[in-house]
Amino acid sequence: MTESEAAAFVKRFEAAWAGRQSRMFLDLWHPDGQLHSPFHDRVILGREIGALNEFLGLAVPNLAWRLVGWTWREDTVVVEWESSNGDSERPITWRGVDKFTLREGKIVEEVVYADTAVLHGLRAGSRLEPLLRFPR
Repeated sequence: MTESEAAAFVKRFEAAWAGRQSRMFLDLWHPDGQLHSPFHDRVILGREIGALNEFLGLAVPNLAWRLVGWTWREDTVVVEWESSNGDSERPITWRGVDKFTLREGKIVEEVVYADTAVLHGLRAGSRLEPLLRFPR
């Protein structure tokens, strides 16, 4: 994959998040591709990405996604992102990285790396404390 092909993929991925239309996400995926994510209870197949997008729209209607940066090498694209959810008074923000393996311009594997501890804590109704307190 060339740099311009990688840049075109990232642009399409960013546009899919901006538009939140299932067809745009589906067009990025090989039907048998696999999404591995700590946010889901199982591997999601490429042909299920449209249904996942619809589900997310209902389950997390205020979810926002923003591209922070990206890089690539050979058939791999890595995207750093920031997501947020919640109302304007108490927004929740977290960052993560997605590693995509592409074949013929389509995603065959996506691995999401994100720390979900804060989200689990919020769901449980508790505030997470730092593991270490560094002295001032």
